Amino acid sequence: MGQREDQARGGKFMCGIVGYIGDRETLPIILDSLKRLEYRGYDSAGVALLGKDIYIKRTKGRIKDLENKINGTYIAKNFYLGIGHTRWATHGIPSDYNAHPHTDCSGEIVVVHNGIIENFDEIKKELVEKGHKFTSETDTEVIPHLIEECYNGDLLSSVMEAVKKLDGSFALAIFSKKEPDKIIAVRKDSPLIIGIGEDGNFLASDIPALLPYTKKVIIMEDGEVAVIKKEGIDIFNLDGEKLDKSVLEVSWSLEQSEKKGYKHFMLKEIMEEGEVLKEAIRGRIRNGRVFLPEIRDPHFFNNIKNIFLVACGTAYHAGMIGKYFLEDILHIPVRCEVASEFRYENPNVGKDSLLILISQSGETADTVASLRLGKKKGAKTLGIVNVVGSTVARESDEVLYIYAGPEIAVASTKAYVAQILVLLVLSIYIGKLHGAISPDFEGMLVESILKIGNLAEGILERSDEAKKIAEKLVNLRSVFYIGRLLDYPTALEGALKLKEISYIHAEGYPAGELKHGPLALIEKSVPTFAITTDERIVEKMVSNIKEVKAREGKVFSISREDFDEIRDISDETITIPRVHRYLAPILSVIPLQLIAYYTADMRGLDVDKPRNLAKSVTVE
Repeated sequence: MGQREDQARGGKFMCGIVGYIGDRETLPIILDSLKRLEYRGYDSAGVALLGKDIYIKRTKGRIKDLENKINGTYIAKNFYLGIGHTRWATHGIPSDYNAHPHTDCSGEIVVVHNGIIENFDEIKKELVEKGHKFTSETDTEVIPHLIEECYNGDLLSSVMEAVKKLDGSFALAIFSKKEPDKIIAVRKDSPLIIGIGEDGNFLASDIPALLPYTKKVIIMEDGEVAVIKKEGIDIFNLDGEKLDKSVLEVSWSLEQSEKKGYKHFMLKEIMEEGEVLKEAIRGRIRNGRVFLPEIRDPHFFNNIKNIFLVACGTAYHAGMIGKYFLEDILHIPVRCEVASEFRYENPNVGKDSLLILISQSGETADTVASLRLGKKKGAKTLGIVNVVGSTVARESDEVLYIYAGPEIAVASTKAYVAQILVLLVLSIYIGKLHGAISPDFEGMLVESILKIGNLAEGILERSDEAKKIAEKLVNLRSVFYIGRLLDYPTALEGALKLKEISYIHAEGYPAGELKHGPLALIEKSVPTFAITTDERIVEKMVSNIKEVKAREGKVFSISREDFDEIRDISDETITIPRVHRYLAPILSVIPLQLIAYYTADMRGLDVDKPRNLAKSVTVE
C-alpha cells in the first residue's frame, strides 16, 4: 500500500458524509453511497438535493427509514447536486430534528458535519442574540447560521471566515442556493476524500462510498477547503492560497476499504485506539486543567460518601481500574461490582452514594437493571457509555460519553481504553471538587494524558512483536495472565480477550495468588503472561516470574521499558513507555489485544463474530 493511500486509514470513524455534483440522477447516488458507509454505525440519516429548489429529508433510524420517508414526497426535478449524512449522535438525542443536514435561517445554506464543535455553546449564544433561530440540540446547527452571518456574497470566503471561529474537529460539506454550482468541503481532524468522476465529482468521509463510481481520489488534509464543481476541483488552505494536490488511484476492494484495508474490524478498531484516546479528552482539557462541561448539575458530586462502579465483561475490568483511581484520589470507599450480581444483591446504596454505570452500548440488560435498582434506593447515577440516546444514557442523572465511535467487532477493544481514560478524567474532576488533588498533581497527570494517544500509536506501530508471540500460542490449550495492583485488571482483560476470540482457555490472577492454587497447573505447555508497569511491585513480580520459570513455564512479559530485571528473566518481553501508573493500563492492554487477535486469526476463526457471543447483551 502506498504512503498516500495509507493516510486514508486514519481519522475519525463516527458518522458518514457523501456528496455528488454532476449530470447523473443525484438521489440514487447519495443513497447508495450512504449505504456503503453503514458499517461505520449511525442512528439517523438525511439528504439534501439542489436543483431549482432545495429538497431535504432526514430521519431517526436507518437509511431504509429515510427511503421510506422519501417515497411519496420525492419528484425528480433535475437535481444535479446533493449531500447526505449518517449521524452517530454526540450532541442531542437521535431524532428527526437532530439529524443532518442543517440549514441557516433562510433555508438556503445547507451543511452536514462529522466531528464535534467544542465552542458551539458560546457561538450559539452570540447568534441567538443576533436573531438567529435554532431548531435542534446539535452543535452542527451553529455552522450554517455562522456562515449566514459571515456571508459576503462569496460562499468560499464566507465559509473560510466562519470555520476560523470554530474550535474542535470537523469535516463539512456545504452548499448554498445562492451559488448552486458548487459544494464546499472543509477538513479539520476528520477525514474527507474527493472522488474524480467522468460525469461529475464526488465527496465522502471514507473510500467505500466512492468505489462504485471512481477509484481516482484526492485525500484532503487538515486545514484544507475544497470547491467541488461538475467540471473540476480546486483546493485551498484557510488563507485562500490554492494548493496543488496529487490524485491517488485506489487499489482496495470495497470489502477491504470498509475495514480500512485491515483483514478484520477488530484489528481496525485496535489500530484506531490512538485516535480514540485523543477524541475521548477533546473539550475536556483546557489550559492544562480538567473540565467536564457535560455535567449539568454543578453540585452533583457534593456529599458523596461512597461510590459503586457497576458493569459487565470488559467494562467491568475498566471499572476495576476506575475503582483504583477513585479510591487513590478521594480516599473514600469505592466498590466495583459485576452488574449481574449487583442487581440481585441488597447493596448498601443510599442518597450519599454515587452509582457509575459503565457500558459500551448503554443497553446491557444487567447494567440497566442495576441502574434502576440504584435509582430506586436514592443513589445518584452517572452513565459512562458510547452510544448516545441509549437506555443508560437516558435514565442516568448525568452521562459521560467516551466518543469511541462504533465498535463492529464483538470483542471490545477501543471502547475499553476510552472507558479507562474517561474514568481517569472523571476521577481527577471529582478529586478537584473534593479538594483531594493538588493543582501540581493535576497538571502532571494532564500532561501525561495529552501524550497518551501518541504513545498508544507508537505501540501499535510495533504490532509485529505481538504477532511473533501469537505464533507460539496457536496450538496451546491453556494460558495464565498475572499482574498486581492496576496490572491485575489488565491480566483479567488479556485473558478475556484470548478466550473469547481464540477459544483457548485463559485465566487472569493476582500474581501473589499463584502459590494458592494456579502453580499446580504450570508446565511447559502452559505459558504465563506477566504484566508489570508499577515500580512499587517490580521485585515481587520478579519473584512470581521465577516461580513460574522454576516449573518450566514460559513467561511472556508486558513490562515498562525501564524494568530491565523483568526483561532479563522473561522468555520474551514487549515494552511500553514509562508513564504514570494511572495511564499504564491503557498502554499495557494494547499488546494483549493484538496477541489475542493474531492468535485467533492464525487459528482460522471468525474474529469479529466469536461463537455464542453477541455485541450488546440485552438479555440476562
